[in-house]
Amino acid sequence: MNNDDDLRIDGTVAPGFEPVRDLYEHNMRNLAERNTQLCVYYQGEKVVDLWGSATGDADFSPDSLVNVFSSGKTLETIAIASLVSRGLLDYGALVTDYWPEFGGNSKGETTIADLMRHEGGMAAFDTSLKFEDLLPENIKQNAVGSLIEGHDQKFRADDDRREYHAMTRGWIVNEVFRRVDPAGRTIGEFLREEIGGPLGADVNIGLREEELQRRSAVAPLRTGFVLADSLKPKAMNRKMERNFFQLARTMIGLLPAMRGGTRRGAPVSLEGLESISSFNEPQMAIGETPSANAHCSARGLAKVAAMMALGGKWGNEEFLSNEAWRALHHEPMEAGMGFGTTNFTQGGLGLFGNVTEASSRAHRALNAGREGFYGWMGLGGSIFQWHPDHQIGFGYVPTSLNVLDFLNERGKGYQAEVLKCVVRTMPFSE
Repeated sequence: MNNDDDLRIDGTVAPGFEPVRDLYEHNMRNLAERNTQLCVYYQGEKVVDLWGSATGDADFSPDSLVNVFSSGKTLETIAIASLVSRGLLDYGALVTDYWPEFGGNSKGETTIADLMRHEGGMAAFDTSLKFEDLLPENIKQNAVGSLIEGHDQKFRADDDRREYHAMTRGWIVNEVFRRVDPAGRTIGEFLREEIGGPLGADVNIGLREEELQRRSAVAPLRTGFVLADSLKPKAMNRKMERNFFQLARTMIGLLPAMRGGTRRGAPVSLEGLESISSFNEPQMAIGETPSANAHCSARGLAKVAAMMALGGKWGNEEFLSNEAWRALHHEPMEAGMGFGTTNFTQGGLGLFGNVTEASSRAHRALNAGREGFYGWMGLGGSIFQWHPDHQIGFGYVPTSLNVLDFLNERGKGYQAEVLKCVVRTMPFSE
């Protein structure tokens, strides 16, 4: 159990959402947590705003910035949707309609929707990028784009075209974005000027030097610790939410879908990227890797998610037109992606659906408790999603990363509790 002398929990919850705080306090006391933030909006009002440190970190606050890894993929989708909103881009169009050079090595039939659904055939590059390639000024000099233009496509051996573009989707989409945006901005620059600034939301891709001191470092849990601790019964203060057998069943269930991937044997994505801890390096933080290196607070993510849950509008300001918002959420398509079946819209949003008695263990682990949410999640824990039907905006940001929790079930527990609270507060007429 975490040391109560070091434990610090702050923040507020609205009436009716007290069970979320109870769960948060339980997890901070009993799980292998360091620093976390949890923020939720409901119908445009902030109803959960919690942050805490299990290690006595006095510098950690609700405005600390944390790398949310693949939760940044959802920020990419919003950036591309903004181009649709301005009539500058269509999801069904070919990438070469906006970037003719992309068509090299027979990539000319790839659509924008293919890229956004992780069906672009470039889950890994055959050449490592350098940290300096990812600075906005070098991106604009085509340091990344030239590599993509000459690259070929590879698809999984099982004929599924969908394969998780863990790092590469953001680099490719950034090249499309800057070519279509009339100001020639990168996604990171767009977010500051058009989303984060107007909303007052900390959602950043590519930090400025003066922002580096606001970061709270991420730390992956050692695999040996996770496996050994998961063997303990809960009565012995197990710090893992899932026991060893539950973890094993989930991993075994995912193995068939992982076979045949194209990333095996590929060089490291970035020179010098030696481990997850390398993401804490300043040179990594200041570059733009939209799919894996967004630095955000839960407050920032939840506010953007709340705007999206309300149809792309906040107050009197429209961030996405009705047509673009619908297009972003349109045509969810199921396919295997290397860790089970996923359901992605043409705009690149994951849609989490209902489970049935016939659902596989992997499908249940991915979806149960977050049914109806759109968005995605990040390596080891973070979640950035919204629920349009209930008008929920959700942001969860931990610094302690459980990389064996492939489907972010730790954070999903908060989503499930929020849904229960919302249902309890709804009038019977609804």
